[in-house]
Amino acid sequence: MRIGIYARVSTQRQAQADGLAQQLERLQAHAGQHGWTVAPENVFRDDGYSGATLKRPGLERLRDRVALRDLDGILITAPDRLARNYVHQVLLLEEITATGCQVHFLDRPMSQDPHDQLLLQIRGAVAEYERSLIAERMRRGRLRKLQAGVLLPWVRVPYGYRVDPDRPRDPAGVRQDEAEAAVVAEMFTWYADEGRSLYGLANKLHQDAVRPPRSRTRWSVSGLRVILSNPVYTGEVYAGRFQEACRTGTTATPRRIRAREDWMAVASVPAIVTQEQFDRVQAKLAQNRQFAGRNNTAQSYLLRGLVSCGVCGLACFGRCLQSQYRYYCCRGKLSDLNSNRETKCRSRFIPAEPMESLVWEDLCRLLTHPEAISYALERAHGGHWLPQDLQARRDVLKRGQVRVEQQIERLTEAYLSEVVGLEEYRRRRHDLEQKAHSLGAQRQQLEAQVDHQSEIARVSLSIDEFCRRVQKGLEQAKARRSGWKLSGDQDQR
Repeated sequence: MRIGIYARVSTQRQAQADGLAQQLERLQAHAGQHGWTVAPENVFRDDGYSGATLKRPGLERLRDRVALRDLDGILITAPDRLARNYVHQVLLLEEITATGCQVHFLDRPMSQDPHDQLLLQIRGAVAEYERSLIAERMRRGRLRKLQAGVLLPWVRVPYGYRVDPDRPRDPAGVRQDEAEAAVVAEMFTWYADEGRSLYGLANKLHQDAVRPPRSRTRWSVSGLRVILSNPVYTGEVYAGRFQEACRTGTTATPRRIRAREDWMAVASVPAIVTQEQFDRVQAKLAQNRQFAGRNNTAQSYLLRGLVSCGVCGLACFGRCLQSQYRYYCCRGKLSDLNSNRETKCRSRFIPAEPMESLVWEDLCRLLTHPEAISYALERAHGGHWLPQDLQARRDVLKRGQVRVEQQIERLTEAYLSEVVGLEEYRRRRHDLEQKAHSLGAQRQQLEAQVDHQSEIARVSLSIDEFCRRVQKGLEQAKARRSGWKLSGDQDQR
């Protein structure tokens, strides 16, 4: 038999403690007892990857080999090594067994018997609950340490400070690096009192041969902005300053700074600048943001943010010269502080008017020729909207919802039979209801994808009708563009 083995540990510390080696030894020994030989290319391992995600390199290679039907069986120590999430376990097991490959768990052997399948569901739910419980306990423990002022929230030590190497998260071990602290103090003074820009400040630091933090080759404007906006230099360490980026369905929320009242004061460290000086710098940074290129609407650019240089590949920005002619200019032609390139790009300025006219005419041709739209839709398909795949995913989610509902019913029966107490029943039912809600949300997202695929198919079958429908709007857009061009020409004259 062609046997593969899979092992996983969640953290690098477990990997260094030979937790992964112990799993591999047990799996190899079990294969030897049955007379199976495991080839080196059939050993799949994930060192330091969480079982809550399916994006694991070892697991990806295993799934690829299974899809090619190169394995007859897979040995795993326990189901939670395969995945912590019950839905992920069901998805992987169904995907693997559909190819004729069998999965063997050493600690918890499973068969197709309904009782074993029920036991697998219960253990998967317990593993998922255990992971959620550990994560919540760690979050609460970290929060209590932050509130008590015995834990630093830093991932990286700010420039200008050093920590005790034996206790890097202890606020009591924070001290100033005299050389770097002097540079930070000069930064605030140069920027606030001497009227320098961030670019000028970066140039001065480069000319003075001041070494940037973390072995970077040169100072960057973004790095300077991070330093000048960090309140730690006033002597106060705060946690919870940032709201991390997140995605809910199709809505994405970028990373942003929370309101000042939502920050948590953690500890006090040696101050490098005064609060008054820090406030002046923040006011100047806020004022300069109003003059950023993204807020400049004096000139209209149809392709703003859509043009890249054909020579070096960097993005192009709009630029209007004194003659009032508009151009798209490669960012690589700016200084090395802006482009992060040692040499400037040798491309020429791109006249905006011919470029925009060319793109507009091409867009009009696309919207008035059904065969071009059909070809574009075929490319957009790209094999990502296969009905059988969507149906399979929908079936898996549906079965998961049914199983969770059955678990809720069995839990209710156990409570009515006085097998579990009221508090335990409420806690477990709450967890199961959250799981059911999560599965329902995933199913709604999948249904939206199915509807989108159906909409694409309907558009593909009625290209002519679609083209006729957009003709009127296209003519109106042409008229508005002509009026905008005439207004721009008058401004130039």
